[in-house]
Amino acid sequence: MDTTATAEVDFDVIVAGAGIAGSVTAYRLALQGHSVLLVERGPSPGSKNLSGGVFYCRVMEEAMPGFLLSAPIERRITRNCLSFLSASSFVNLDYADDRLAQSVTAVSVLRAKLDEWLAAQCEEAGVMLMPGVRVDALITEDGRVTGIRAGGDELSAHVVVAADGVNSLLCRQAGVRGPEPLKHLAVGVKSVIGLPRRVIEERFNLSGDNGAAYAIVGDCTKDLGGGGFLYTNLESLSVGVVLRLDDLARSGESSAELHDRFLTHPATESFLRGGELLEYGCHLVAEGGLAMAHDLTRPGLVVVGDAAGLTLNTGFTVRGMDLAAGSALAAAGVVDSALKRGDYSQEALDAYPRELDKIFVGQDMRTFRRAPLFLENPHMYGDYGRLLSDIMYGVYNLDTTPRRHLAAGVGDALKNSPLALLPTVRDALAGVRAL
Repeated sequence: MDTTATAEVDFDVIVAGAGIAGSVTAYRLALQGHSVLLVERGPSPGSKNLSGGVFYCRVMEEAMPGFLLSAPIERRITRNCLSFLSASSFVNLDYADDRLAQSVTAVSVLRAKLDEWLAAQCEEAGVMLMPGVRVDALITEDGRVTGIRAGGDELSAHVVVAADGVNSLLCRQAGVRGPEPLKHLAVGVKSVIGLPRRVIEERFNLSGDNGAAYAIVGDCTKDLGGGGFLYTNLESLSVGVVLRLDDLARSGESSAELHDRFLTHPATESFLRGGELLEYGCHLVAEGGLAMAHDLTRPGLVVVGDAAGLTLNTGFTVRGMDLAAGSALAAAGVVDSALKRGDYSQEALDAYPRELDKIFVGQDMRTFRRAPLFLENPHMYGDYGRLLSDIMYGVYNLDTTPRRHLAAGVGDALKNSPLALLPTVRDALAGVRAL
């Protein structure tokens, strides 16, 4: 047993950050009868969270049964489109399926609404919410985290949960990680564009609360590493770009200008036409995959969600919210056991990363561990989109000259491309192994 287990504390657990990971952790621990403080830097949960995203939400039915019936979700994503852009064309892989509505695999959400709702569920479960408070530092005694310092106040706890986002200052203070290399980070620039519900459903061929999600590569980032996105909400669209910081720094491009340029592309502008800008902003995004998810515990400290580097970009899907919720479930279970035993040592809390490895969070991070390296391939963001466009042009540009087989057209397109056949085949095989 930890020798400090019987010490008087203000709370059993202090959670720093009221996003999905922090709120789910706090909620689950409160249900177990523990005293929990949830500290949020923003004036209210969700107030500093840039709105919009696709949430692969099945995990939430385990975390909060009835989530789909009561949470403020926007649309059920039943159509997914992977789009390759050149300067004047786009080639789409468009997949729609009613089964995705029946099973409700993914929903679009506006985080300002969702985070506020999650915090309200926490308060109903007995969590003490403290918004508008910045955690300045962790308090440590004899090598163990024992609380937080916020302004002039010090608050003690048996366990502190760091859920303070991708640029976690608490993790840096605790020595969990130093500054991440730029290739592990990206900047997301996003707009939320208001449109009438009827217009959205007509433009995206939707009905009811069905929704669409677009993942876009190529000219949307001007051949830089990253991509574009477009998600449908009930009465708005979330649209923008994610740009890998190392590529952006080398290029000298402006993230804001690339965002604005993407919104005027023919593939995008027709969806947005006549809309009203409701929100605009940017934030850091984790891109390192498994390489970022390490050192998730210290004595008295557990790290969850984006602060733990738990995001996953496969090109087809960009995941973070479901991994955050999964990490919260794992953390809450381990912290609950630690509190009941009165043991908050490194050994006791190291059960948390082992628990992550048993569930989809750790297993998916390992399965797609090669994805970040594959997505560093510069051809992904320009040459392949232009190659696909040239191939499709050959298919549909029917003039009076005799037609050739598709294989010959592909060969001609490759000859006019900077891509060579063997490297392209190797890239395809690498993509199959990575994704």
